Amino acid sequence: MPVKRDETGRRTVAAEVEVPGTPEEVWQAIATGPGVTSWFVPTRVEERVGGTIVANFGPGMDSLATITAWDPPRRFAADSRDMGLGSPAIATEWTVEAKAGGTCIVRVVHAWFAETDDWDGQFEGHEHGWRAFFRILRLYLAHFRGRHGVNLQLMGMASEPMVGEAWAALTGRLGIAGAGPGQRVQSAAGTPALAGQVEGVGPDEHPELLLRLDAPAPGIAHLFALPMGGQIYLPVRLYLFGDQPAAVAAQEEPAWQAWMARHFPMPAQPG
Repeated sequence: MPVKRDETGRRTVAAEVEVPGTPEEVWQAIATGPGVTSWFVPTRVEERVGGTIVANFGPGMDSLATITAWDPPRRFAADSRDMGLGSPAIATEWTVEAKAGGTCIVRVVHAWFAETDDWDGQFEGHEHGWRAFFRILRLYLAHFRGRHGVNLQLMGMASEPMVGEAWAALTGRLGIAGAGPGQRVQSAAGTPALAGQVEGVGPDEHPELLLRLDAPAPGIAHLFALPMGGQIYLPVRLYLFGDQPAAVAAQEEPAWQAWMARHFPMPAQPG
């Protein structure tokens, strides 16, 4: 969705999704730390006006926001300034609207004031990112509603210069290349455990794979290729549930890290 502008200089971009569940169940998923962690990134939420939301996108990559409105299970809002030096303040509003048939509409709106278009592209990227995470949210609420998962966020960098080639390398080495919706996949011998049903496949220009897992534990996996800064990054997100998800995660995370470092190493950090 493109950025909308009004005569005051206020700009907005929005995304929404219809998900299964009551407003109370959906609220637990989008407005509590354990709920958000189960489909987004590891997150802590102080559930009150003036409370802090901390979302961790990786080592040293915390996103901070302050809650400005809190009306469970319908609406909350928060202010942040996370886009970098000189970025505008961002007001974000989340709403939950009950629909007939046991579903709800979840809507997120980012708003900011600016006199130029300098930040519009990044905010439109936010909307694209929410569409991807909302697919995970819908799957979480359909199959793991009310359960709190362990969240593993892994990252690799492809040596291949093109998105399609990088994606083929990731899925080919895992042994899950060419999987289609509804198919069952299982990773190849010598790779980290990954088995389940394909719930979604992205287009060639934005390749992704969304799986509902039964191994290494009941859960969700999201793999995709992300061009950024002249490089192709390969994020792998695992949301693990089951009886002992923390124990499974403790076993699987080192295996994934070693495999990614061998095949898709990230550049060494300076210092």
